Amino acid sequence: MTTTAVRILVVDDEPPIRKLLRVGLSAQGYAVSEAQNAAAARLSVKEEQPDLIVLDLGLPDKPGHDLLQEWREDGLQMPVVILSSRTDEAGIVKALETGADDYVTKPFGMNELAARIRVALRHRLQQQGEKAIFQTGGLSIDLVKRIVKVDGKEVKLSPKEYDILRVLAQHAGKVLTHQFLLKQVWGPAADVQYLRVYVRQLRQKVEQIPDQPQYITTETGVGYRLREPD
Repeated sequence: MTTTAVRILVVDDEPPIRKLLRVGLSAQGYAVSEAQNAAAARLSVKEEQPDLIVLDLGLPDKPGHDLLQEWREDGLQMPVVILSSRTDEAGIVKALETGADDYVTKPFGMNELAARIRVALRHRLQQQGEKAIFQTGGLSIDLVKRIVKVDGKEVKLSPKEYDILRVLAQHAGKVLTHQFLLKQVWGPAADVQYLRVYVRQLRQKVEQIPDQPQYITTETGVGYRLREPD
């Protein structure tokens, strides 16, 4: 382990989960520390200043949502990847809207979690300077000229379709909740049905097989995710 290794804090009250994450993430070169509850997590964040936190929502002394909100209100911007049960869609949405960067559901694969961690770390770096051209596979978006191309051919989008794609591209690889997208494109009072209709239309224009999207994927009950850039 080198001094330049990315520091990850794992916050979970289950020892087997902490061990799994410590072994798996350490094998990928991360410096891993652990906390079994919210109190220990607060202390670790203060003393160790981790680069990223893996946070379980079901902590024994304080809900993970409340701990996350506390950190964000204190101005702490380190990426947070949530661990949640597969059935807790409402909890996942609440965590994302509170400021979580991504999530995985238990049981999860280490490769899936590692991918979410890489995206969250990269997304934070990208926020420091947005690139003019976004490219993933055959989809390219010129965020200055507002030109969208698929396999080199320009695609004509409506203003709302472009706005949705632009927001997704600015957060590529990260799941965006329905409410976040609605607020960014229409405003807080908009109906989620608007979003579903426009995403369907957008897929018709940028996906080779709209019913099997490779770029704009659905996170059931949560929102949408644009494939991360090349």
